[in-house]
Amino acid sequence: MKINSKDFRVAGKKVELNEWPTIVKPFCKSKKEYQELLGEHVKKLSSLQQLQYASNRYALLMIFQGMDSAGKDGAIRHVMSGVNPQGCQVFGFKQPSAEELEHDFLWRTTRCLPERGRIGIFNRSYYEEVLVVRVHPELLRNEGLSEELRDEKDFWEKRYRSIADFEEHLHRNGTRMVKVFLHLSKDEQRRRFLDRIDEPDKNWKFSLADIHERKYWKDYVRAFEACLSATSTHHAPWYVVPADDKENARLIVSQIVLDALSELKMAYPKTTPKRRLELKSIRKLLTK
Repeated sequence: MKINSKDFRVAGKKVELNEWPTIVKPFCKSKKEYQELLGEHVKKLSSLQQLQYASNRYALLMIFQGMDSAGKDGAIRHVMSGVNPQGCQVFGFKQPSAEELEHDFLWRTTRCLPERGRIGIFNRSYYEEVLVVRVHPELLRNEGLSEELRDEKDFWEKRYRSIADFEEHLHRNGTRMVKVFLHLSKDEQRRRFLDRIDEPDKNWKFSLADIHERKYWKDYVRAFEACLSATSTHHAPWYVVPADDKENARLIVSQIVLDALSELKMAYPKTTPKRRLELKSIRKLLTK
C-alpha cells in the first residue's frame, strides 16, 4: 500500500486535533510484510543519507514532539536504524539546566544543530517552550524574564514568530526540516502506561510525573493546536502522524523522511581532470 506523506502534512489551516485521526488502517497485512516494508525504507534512507553526506550541501533536522509515551524513542530507533552513525546525531531535551536558563529559549538547541551532510534528530526541542511552558506558565519565572515581558498579551505569538523566523533562517542556509507530531489518544496513553507498570522491563520508563501531566491533557491539546497552527510553514511543515499503532507510525515517519531527502538536489562530487590524473598515478604505484 502506497503511503502518501502529504496526507499527514499541516497545510495552512488552523489545526483542531479532534479532526486528525490517532489511528488509520494498517498499511501492512502482517508483521512480516511490515518488517519488509520498513526494511526497504531503512535501506533507501541509508543510501540517501550516504549521498547527503558525500554531497555535503544540506543538513536535515528532524524534530519529534508528542504526548508522553507517544513513541518518539521507538520511531527514532526503528526508522534510523540503518543510517551510518557518523552521519546522524540524536539529542534529547528535557528540563533545562541552570546554564541554559541564563540564555534565550532557542540557545540550548541551536548549539546542537546538524552540520551540512548530516541528519540531526531532536527528541523534544525548543517547542517545549511553547508547549510545557505554556501549560505551566509558572516555569517562566525560572527563565529570568522581567514581569513586563512575561505579562505581554502577545507573549506566545512572539515566541511563535521567533521560532518561525529561526526556521526560515535555517532553511535559507541549507538546513531542511521535518517536524513530526506523534498524535496519540488518551486511551492509548493509558494502555501504554499500564504496560510500563505491568512489564518489569518497562518499569524504568514510568514515573509519577507522567500521571501528573496526564491531568493537563486538554491544556496540552490546546497548546499543540496553537503551536502547530502557528509554526507549520512551507519550508518547515508539521506532520500529524497517527501514533496509536506504532508500526504504522514508523512507516509514515520513514516515508516522510524519505520524501524530504529525495527532494534535495544532491549528487556525488564529480572528479576533476586533475584529480583523475592523480588517481591514475596512485593506481600505477599500487599495481607495481
